[in-house]
Amino acid sequence: MSYSHTARSKFTIAAWSESVITDVDGEGTTAGDTYYPARGATRAAVEYSYSGDIEGTSTVAYLIAYKADAAPVLGLERFEGSIGGHDGTCVFQHLGSQDQGSVSARIEVVPGMGTGGLTDLRGSADLSIAGPGEGGYEFVLSYDVG
Repeated sequence: MSYSHTARSKFTIAAWSESVITDVDGEGTTAGDTYYPARGATRAAVEYSYSGDIEGTSTVAYLIAYKADAAPVLGLERFEGSIGGHDGTCVFQHLGSQDQGSVSARIEVVPGMGTGGLTDLRGSADLSIAGPGEGGYEFVLSYDVG
């Protein structure tokens, strides 16, 4: 589907907390205070901060299934702020995968979950990032409002 508007922004990770749901083999690694199973599932609570054509903050609940190759990632993100000058809230659905150094995902606006100026928001983004992203990660949303 094509949309008539494009919002370019950067997002940074304000907070990340991840916990194990299941650990298949009892093998994994620890980084900081977090244990990551070699094969298993985790739940991550994440906070993002956006700047640019998209201004605001969000909270995301991710489910991640770790395995030998690309790990599937599912998420729901509640955004609060402004997109292209339209203030309100909306929900993004994430469907993607991650490996040791990169993440790719299709992100879509969940219809019927917007408020304020984002009530009728429709749109999507393809996200592809690699590395630590010291200055933030680029996020480009194609969208329509109303």
